[in-house]
Amino acid sequence: MKPKFLLALVILGLVGGLVSAYVYGIRGKPLPPAYNPAQNPYAKGIYANGIIESYQSNGANINIYPEVPGTVTRILVKEGDKVNAAAPLLLLDDSVQQATVEQQKAQAEAALAMLRELKAQPRSEVLRVSKAQVDYAAAQLRTSRDTMIKLKKSFALDPKSVSKEQLDTAENTAKANQANLGVLRRQYELTKAGAWVYDIQNQQHLYEALSKTYASGAALLAKYTLRAPVDGVVLAINAAVGSFASPQGIYDTYTQGSDPVMVMSYPQQPYLEVRCYIDEILIPRMSPASKLNAQMLIRGTTDRIPLEFERIQPYVSPKIELSDQRTERVDVRVLPVLFRFKPPQDMNIYPGQLVDVYVETQ
Repeated sequence: MKPKFLLALVILGLVGGLVSAYVYGIRGKPLPPAYNPAQNPYAKGIYANGIIESYQSNGANINIYPEVPGTVTRILVKEGDKVNAAAPLLLLDDSVQQATVEQQKAQAEAALAMLRELKAQPRSEVLRVSKAQVDYAAAQLRTSRDTMIKLKKSFALDPKSVSKEQLDTAENTAKANQANLGVLRRQYELTKAGAWVYDIQNQQHLYEALSKTYASGAALLAKYTLRAPVDGVVLAINAAVGSFASPQGIYDTYTQGSDPVMVMSYPQQPYLEVRCYIDEILIPRMSPASKLNAQMLIRGTTDRIPLEFERIQPYVSPKIELSDQRTERVDVRVLPVLFRFKPPQDMNIYPGQLVDVYVETQ
């Protein structure tokens, strides 16, 4: 019985293997492609990757970074908003700088008040006090002189009526009052002359220095408000309320790198721009700039858009722009060539979108 059982198992396994081979060998109907691949519209043309940008005379999009670090407290615009130049976009926490500016302003105002005080001298009340002190000293001098004269006359009539000590004391008192009157008169003239010109100049310089410090602090305070550098459109906002922004940008948790706080473009009408990268091997096949013809194919569609030559960025660089991997080591180098086009009204085209570009060659 045992050999028959083993034979049955072998036959069953053989049948199962044949059935499995037949089932898995049946070829299924291939799935249609998600979209038709781009086809070269020219008899002789070269292919290039392209990326949509806002139309401008130089550069790409406008990356906005804060000049000072701080925590984002408020975002005043939304993605897609059209803004005018100098319009506020985002606010950073400026509480510390605000207090510093108020202190600098108070110091400048105190220096100005002291400068005005020096220029307003002599004060009439102080001058009257100084004049009264001179008059009082003159009266004391007259009294002491009268006393000395009386004592001298009495001594001349009767030397025993006045002691030598009294006579010397009267003379010394008169001399002291004479000297005191001279000091008070000079003090009165000094008060009457007002503040010394060098004191005024020194205070003037101090006020100017503090005013500039205040102006510098106020200018720094203004930088806690990010403003639109030009008229344009807000393409992307990479910051959120509560996140920390620095002059290096804002941390991206996905790429673990730094991104600009905001990205703007120039007004997108009537033109957009496409930047395509020509492989350095294909550069000799390019036509002269004045004769460059190109077409752009939107991925996922069969639509083709003719392109107008705009300019060549005459600098061949490593092909890392599309991946944005700055640490990537690549050997392929490309030449940026820029075209412009009018986006069709019935088609959604946005800056940053990748497209296929064919450039006609010689």
